[in-house]
Amino acid sequence: MDMTGERRIAAPRQVVWDALNDTTTLKASIPGCDSLEKTGDNQMKATASIKLGPISAKFAGAVTLSDIDAPNSYTISGEGQGGVAGFAKGGAKVFLSDDAGATLLRYEVNAQVGGKLAQLGARLIDATAKQMAEQFFTKFSAEVQKLVPVEPEPAPVAAPVVAVPVVRTEPADVKPPPVMPPSAVSPLALIPREAFGLPIMGWVGIAVFAGILVLTLGSMMR
Repeated sequence: MDMTGERRIAAPRQVVWDALNDTTTLKASIPGCDSLEKTGDNQMKATASIKLGPISAKFAGAVTLSDIDAPNSYTISGEGQGGVAGFAKGGAKVFLSDDAGATLLRYEVNAQVGGKLAQLGARLIDATAKQMAEQFFTKFSAEVQKLVPVEPEPAPVAAPVVAVPVVRTEPADVKPPPVMPPSAVSPLALIPREAFGLPIMGWVGIAVFAGILVLTLGSMMR
């Protein structure tokens, strides 16, 4: 069985490389992985429960890393035994390259199966392998995101205080009230409101009374 593919991972290449060599990240990403631990600088052992079609089995195997070119590429090879279900062995070449701030991971897989697994047919085996690869990279990408350092947000910069000059505005010119010409002054305005301490209406009453008195005396004298 041969399989190739690639996956863009939103993380720096060094972070992806470190994750590919971290047993905790790999264990969380491999479908059905029960355990994964290092046994040497470039060796690991693992157990996984896998269902392939109607066959379910628990595999135990060893993995070796070779052709290491950090942080660019390496080759991973291994073999697993699943008891009566059969065995699986093979390897994969993994390549990392920068891709606009992210990492492009390419892989080339070559694997062989034997025992009951080989009786299932190449089509079912290929479909299951592709499904497991998709599950692995989806989970692996999520795990890598947890390893990306988060840059602290810059502290907000306070806006400078700008002194606003106070502009004093002079009041608009107030025009004085128009002065009426002498001709427009009412004659009544020239009469004092009180003459010799008596209101003007009092003087009017006296004048009328005097007029009536004069007319009466005049009529009697005739």
